[in-house]
Amino acid sequence: VQLQASGGGLVQAGGSLRLSCAASGGTVSSYAMGWFRQAPGKEREFVARISRNGIITFHANSVKGRFTISRDNAKTTVFLQMNSLKPEDTAVYYCVADRSAILTSDPEYWGQGTEVTVSS
Repeated sequence: VQLQASGGGLVQAGGSLRLSCAASGGTVSSYAMGWFRQAPGKEREFVARISRNGIITFHANSVKGRFTISRDNAKTTVFLQMNSLKPEDTAVYYCVADRSAILTSDPEYWGQGTEVTVSS
């Protein structure tokens, strides 16, 4: 499966962004999907995941209550609505996917990343 992320950019602290990830190739609706991020000089970290049926979601504690992952009805596009952004949210955000019901800790497929910069 190919993953194309978009929607990153520069935003002031407290602002919002919506990331999108379009998936193509294979039976996309059968893939669990999610988002990871990597801040400058830091290791890559998990952000959020959504099950292949779009029902089960899970968010990292660092973004819980501010970010929301969702999936379109065709289950080929995943969104990450990011509200109340903080400077520490600055990172490259990667869309990921797994051929399973739930995303694993080491996803098989990775998109190219979209950069998010939050200014203070």
